[in-house]
Amino acid sequence: DTTEKAVQELAKKLGARLLMKSLKLATAESCTGGWIAKVLTDIAGSSDWFDSAIVSYSNDSKKHFLKVPGGVLLDHGAVSENTVIAMQQGIFMETRADAGISVSGIAGPGGGSEDKPVGTVWIAVGMRDQMVHTQKFLFDGDRNQVRLQAVAAALKALLELVERG
Repeated sequence: DTTEKAVQELAKKLGARLLMKSLKLATAESCTGGWIAKVLTDIAGSSDWFDSAIVSYSNDSKKHFLKVPGGVLLDHGAVSENTVIAMQQGIFMETRADAGISVSGIAGPGGGSEDKPVGTVWIAVGMRDQMVHTQKFLFDGDRNQVRLQAVAAALKALLELVERG
């Protein structure tokens, strides 16, 4: 079970790795509503490695702030691999960050469908000018639990990428 304490530890580990490698991070968050940015900026000194966060909850904000093509949203929906890849590309267009995290999902309790049930979350992580890594999750629990698990999974995915790179 994912706890807020475990998420804080992941955030600290990620921050230390980013600092060690002189990398700056930016996030594009939909269903997590800025929770990733909050847990990262709770860490004293995070301004040394955290650049910015764009909370793009609506499709219009995804198009406006992250330059997600309308066709991607129309053809694949906001909760899709294509959308988190486009959000990731938008981060690198709109910020000077070296690393990025993008998240879009259905936290519930409503909004799910047969194809995309509540708990469906797509996460993308990557480094500027490199391949974006995506993963689809199906988390259990209530809205808060789904969002917390998404935050943890996103931090873990980028931490693994940074440690490999």
